[in-house]
Amino acid sequence: MLALASLAPCTALAGTPYGDSRHPPEPQAIPGAVQCAYYDVGGEGVAYHTVDKVNQGSGRLNPANGSYLNEFRKDEAIGTSYTKFHTIIDNSPYDVVQPPESQLYVGWTTPGEWFNITVNVREAGTYKVSLLYTSNRGGQISLDLAGKPLVPACDIISTWNAAETIPWRQWHHWNKMIVAPALVLPKGVNVLTVHILTQGNMNLAYFDFRPTS
Repeated sequence: MLALASLAPCTALAGTPYGDSRHPPEPQAIPGAVQCAYYDVGGEGVAYHTVDKVNQGSGRLNPANGSYLNEFRKDEAIGTSYTKFHTIIDNSPYDVVQPPESQLYVGWTTPGEWFNITVNVREAGTYKVSLLYTSNRGGQISLDLAGKPLVPACDIISTWNAAETIPWRQWHHWNKMIVAPALVLPKGVNVLTVHILTQGNMNLAYFDFRPTS
């Protein structure tokens, strides 16, 4: 049975940002694209909660061959992978929006899963938030900031397409949708928490925060 600490997100104003040779260990900037795969460091119950024990993408589905993308965060339990354009995986005719090639994302999501991302809002103001994602079954997500609800239950538009002839590719139809048309954000460093509320089966690439003015 999981400890209670693993079920509730950390509500600190600042976590420990992820960093590596390609990404500096600093809060992700708003305005801008907040990358889900760069969720905070700290492990289960601190930076994230997931029922998985291993990363289902990096080092498992993707061959552990020493490459940065295939082994990205492979020793953590959150599932991560990246968009692949060979054999028309993530650049299929059924994309609503074509994603960038080699775009990292959080996948294999399940209801109850959450992860923290430390962000730095450079200017207080009102922002529109959109999400680059796939969703085989629809479902709902929510966002918290500093432990307080920011975007309550948001319905995610399913990207399932009846015309698709390859069943596993239903998880790779990319779209971009607005999850909040107008959010008032305070200036400064805070922890953004992404919650998977229902259905799961989503791939989450990034949340794009843009000023409304």
